[in-house]
Amino acid sequence: MGPNIKSKIDELWNKFWSGGISNPLTAIEQITYLLFMKKLDDNDLENIANAKLTGGKYESKFKGIYVSPQFRGGRSFQELDQETLDKYGINKEELRWSKLSSGKSEDQLARVQQYVFPFIKELNGKGTAFTKHMANAVFFIPKVSLWEDAYNIINKIYEEIDKESNENGQDFQDIQGDVYEYLLSEIASSGKNGQFRTPRHIIKLLVEMVAPQPGQRIADPACGTGGFLLGAYQYLATQLNDDLSDVEPDEDGFIIKTKSAKLTEEMKGLLGDSLQGYDIDQTMVRLGLMNLMMHGIENPQVDYKDTLSKGYLEASEYKVVLANPPFTGSVDKGDINEDLSLSLSTTKSELLFINRIFNMLEMGGTAGIVVPQGVLFGVSKAFQEARKLMIEQSELKAVVTMPSGVFKPYAGVSTALLIFTKGGETEKVWFYNMENDGRSLDDKREKSESYGDLQDILSQYKARDPKKDSDRKGKYFFVPKKEIKAEKYDLSYSRYKEIVYEEIEYDMPNVILKKLIGDDGEGGIEKRIIDGLKELKEILK
Repeated sequence: MGPNIKSKIDELWNKFWSGGISNPLTAIEQITYLLFMKKLDDNDLENIANAKLTGGKYESKFKGIYVSPQFRGGRSFQELDQETLDKYGINKEELRWSKLSSGKSEDQLARVQQYVFPFIKELNGKGTAFTKHMANAVFFIPKVSLWEDAYNIINKIYEEIDKESNENGQDFQDIQGDVYEYLLSEIASSGKNGQFRTPRHIIKLLVEMVAPQPGQRIADPACGTGGFLLGAYQYLATQLNDDLSDVEPDEDGFIIKTKSAKLTEEMKGLLGDSLQGYDIDQTMVRLGLMNLMMHGIENPQVDYKDTLSKGYLEASEYKVVLANPPFTGSVDKGDINEDLSLSLSTTKSELLFINRIFNMLEMGGTAGIVVPQGVLFGVSKAFQEARKLMIEQSELKAVVTMPSGVFKPYAGVSTALLIFTKGGETEKVWFYNMENDGRSLDDKREKSESYGDLQDILSQYKARDPKKDSDRKGKYFFVPKKEIKAEKYDLSYSRYKEIVYEEIEYDMPNVILKKLIGDDGEGGIEKRIIDGLKELKEILK
């Protein structure tokens, strides 16, 4: 995504800020709805054109008459009489984004508020996750001037997307998705609610290490804006390409290509249906749904649910779990699911989520999770039991420690990646100490020219060999389970790292004394200082 698009997104963000919407989550949600209206129109027109070209069948989403719920009197659309349709009905063609440019700005905004937004809320029909969670969504653009600015800037953003797609050969859908990802990153940089986002390059790394396969059910029990679900979808879509030789690595060295002859609408549906996300924040659920839809998943499965609570009953349902669960401290003890409280006597969310993720996995299923490094070495019984669960009832495959700057600017906590397979047997655990993630570790997080350790971690993990990776002087090595168990299941990289001390040779005392008093033939230290001062004096003349 080029600088022109980024500058337009920044301009859009600033317009919302100055237009009276200063809460970043509210702003991002309203921008999301506008982007979705634009996307819906563009996709529909493209599908109509393709159907005409190929002779296929396609029924436009803007075909027929629409009556807003406020005029239905509690009736369903099918129950409406002709008089109501004639009086309150509007041709759906008038609800297209491209038709909103006609008329006065105040009339445009009124049409969006009264018709377009209610229309998209009901778009996918009853029973879908999208319709369910859009039910309580509110369209909130307080000023006509903000509507005018937003409408014009979004059109310009899409012009730039089209231009970039044609010039660089990148798929339009991917750039559109990047636009949305960049918008979501603004939540973090604004300094509020940034805990909902995991850096994209960390998501890509963990997904590639876990390597989910088509047909596997994949879940995230605390999905936020859907980053891990999206990462899994893009990884799976990339695997459907027969030839990736022409694909340039992205800025972090990963190969992603979501366009493939094998990625038919049916296959898209199957991949989308295999992904399941949960979150306890309704706004996050809506943003997660929109994020996945913006990236081409037509009917994403994201639901509003507290997966640590007594109301969540799923167990052994998923082949893969990918997650960065919140490190929120303590959870209300009275609402913790009994399966979790019996296994781990704790209210700490990071430990309860380890147990929850373990329970969600089917036997032989693999989890890839982000945890605060305190989980690796906490000394209380609950911390030890959580680590024991991953080592004694699973195969703990990898522990990748990450530097504290990875989650800056909104969190300085040191974190780690854990990968474990339920029901497997741990013999040795592979450790890697990430020192560089390809970005500066300050609040600016500026991208460096290198990939950092990302690609090395991936290649070394895939090629890991317990017989060879035994040298503990380097960045990565294996540690036997027996040794870890003896250390109360401590998973600290530093616990097992062999420190190499460089031997420094010093001169003998008598030699040092000779140099100081001048017996070494060079006049002693005092003479050398005076000679140096004389040289400096000559320079300053």
